Amino acid sequence: MKYILTFLLLAITLDVPAKPLTTFFADADKFLSKWVMKGDVDYAGVKKNFAQIESLYQRIAEADLSQATDTEKKAFYINAYNLIVIYQVAKYYPLKSPLNKSGFFNQVDHKVAGEKMTLNFLEIKKIVLPFGDPRIHFAVACAAKSCPPLASFAYVPDQLDEQLAQRTKKSVNNNEFIQVKSDANQVAVSKIFAWYKKDFTQGGQTIVEFLNKYREDPIPTSYKLIHYEYDWSLNDM
Repeated sequence: MKYILTFLLLAITLDVPAKPLTTFFADADKFLSKWVMKGDVDYAGVKKNFAQIESLYQRIAEADLSQATDTEKKAFYINAYNLIVIYQVAKYYPLKSPLNKSGFFNQVDHKVAGEKMTLNFLEIKKIVLPFGDPRIHFAVACAAKSCPPLASFAYVPDQLDEQLAQRTKKSVNNNEFIQVKSDANQVAVSKIFAWYKKDFTQGGQTIVEFLNKYREDPIPTSYKLIHYEYDWSLNDM
């Protein structure tokens, strides 16, 4: 947010219009800080004020990335994913789960920077594969209780690396997300680590070794890895 305010103040001082992406990041940050708390979303409030998310949804559709850097694209697509999820839940709210809306992730098309795509396409083809950064999985949120908590701020280019590291640390040090069972020499993890195993085992590392890069209390590498059931209940307030 500091970066955004500095840029906007400089633009005003020099009488230069702020970049559309910069104002988008600022407005996305304002929206998320208002409607997201501790990973949950006030979908009822968003629906009552639907014009706010609808405006951001339209700006996602019209965004011009032709001059954007890779880091700007990465931040834009992460925010786009999270905001489109909120838009779609609010549009059909009340829902008990995103899965209650048929094709929520793999059939409904959205316009993103001029291209039509599903949420799955956006996540895999625009974020996961191009950037190869496993920390992304702790930044994109799928509106479910078992998904890593949604941040109450927007991701911005000049802070992106630090933001991704912080969100990863927050998730892997959460005892509900990473359940260490010392009495059984096991660690129970989200199915995200099964669905995206290749991302977390790059370079031949194990998933436990990946976790230990961000854990305050390292997990013994001898512990057996198991997966707990994914809770698709809506991350509603």
